[in-house]
Amino acid sequence: MPSTPLANGVSPPLCGVERTEVTASSTVADDKPGVSMMEQLVPEITTHALSYLDYPSLCRLSMTNSLMRKAANDDNAWKALYHKDFTMEQDGITPVNGWKAYYATTRAIISVNTEFFSIIRDRALQVMARLWLNSDYVKCIHASGELFSGYNEVMQSWQLCFNWEQGFDFQVHTVRTRILTDMAWVTMKAYLNVDGGPFLITNVFEFHNGRWHMVHHHSSVMLIDDQQVVVH
Repeated sequence: MPSTPLANGVSPPLCGVERTEVTASSTVADDKPGVSMMEQLVPEITTHALSYLDYPSLCRLSMTNSLMRKAANDDNAWKALYHKDFTMEQDGITPVNGWKAYYATTRAIISVNTEFFSIIRDRALQVMARLWLNSDYVKCIHASGELFSGYNEVMQSWQLCFNWEQGFDFQVHTVRTRILTDMAWVTMKAYLNVDGGPFLITNVFEFHNGRWHMVHHHSSVMLIDDQQVVVH
């Protein structure tokens, strides 16, 4: 016998299906009183959702409550953020202190590396002197190919560079970092506002007394169509 619609146009429940669904839903809610939907998500879905957040948002989320702090500190979430903000090149590594610490250290290294180019643009020799580690094993190879070894020689080489009449204004691209506890190296391409670029640059840093210091700089001219650009 066909079902008869109710006065409001809604058919009655078939075999109590709707009533069963409501009861089941109520049971779930009763089993986890006060638990949000976010808290009931499986870890994989939570990690995927967190992957859409940026660095400040993920940090703020970790300060909301204990559960969100645990989710926001998840290693997979920080690994996904690292790949999004930096590079996929290091997908296979396992950072000693986890991906969150690795991400934070990478940000610090990139900041110091950016400061290095600001120092060159401003010709700030005293600031450059503080950036480099005062040691006899530091090395600097400029694009001319000349090697300077030891802190004093390296500083003299930068003084000569800063005395050059034409200034430097680098445009840096393809920045890649790698960190091993208290040592990090950065590779990049740099383009100059003078005839003599682009360059391939490698900077090496060491962590001493709570700061990252430069211990090695190597700049070489890129090959363009198998032709080496002449450095003046």
